[in-house]
Amino acid sequence: MPSPPRPGLVVDPDLTIPHAELKERFSRSSGPGGQGVNTTDSRVELSWDVGRSAVLNDAQRRRVLERLADRLVDGALTVVASEHREQRRNRDAAARRLAALVSGALAPEPPRRRPTRATRGSHERRLTAKKQRSETKRRRSSRPGHED
Repeated sequence: MPSPPRPGLVVDPDLTIPHAELKERFSRSSGPGGQGVNTTDSRVELSWDVGRSAVLNDAQRRRVLERLADRLVDGALTVVASEHREQRRNRDAAARRLAALVSGALAPEPPRRRPTRATRGSHERRLTAKKQRSETKRRRSSRPGHED
C-alpha cells in the first residue's frame, strides 16, 4: 500500500514548503557506477524560489535572502544530490539538504559573547609559570662546561 502524498517539504514544525514551489531536475550522474551511470538520470537538482515563495513572511524572506545570498541565483536556492545510485535516494538527500539550509538560515542569531577579563589568580599563575620557565632556561644556558 503506497504512503499518502506528503503536503510538502517540512523545514520545521512551523514551515512547510509546498511541492508546487519546488522544481526538480534530473540528469546523469558523473563518476563510477558502471553502465547504470550512462543510462539513468539519478542526479537531482532541487530548486526553490525564495523571492516568490508564498510560505515565508517578509521577515523570514529577508533573513533567508540575506543569509543565503551567496547560494542564490536570481532569488532561487538550488541544491544538488548525486551521491546515490538511485534517483529516489538522491531526491531524499536533496530535500534534506534544502530543508537544513533553510532551517539554518531561519534560526535566530546566537547570543553575542559577553567579553570577560581574566581573573587576578589566573593572571598571577600565568606570570609565575613564565618566570619558572624563564629561570629553567636561564640555568640551562649558564651551566659550567656547557658549549653551543
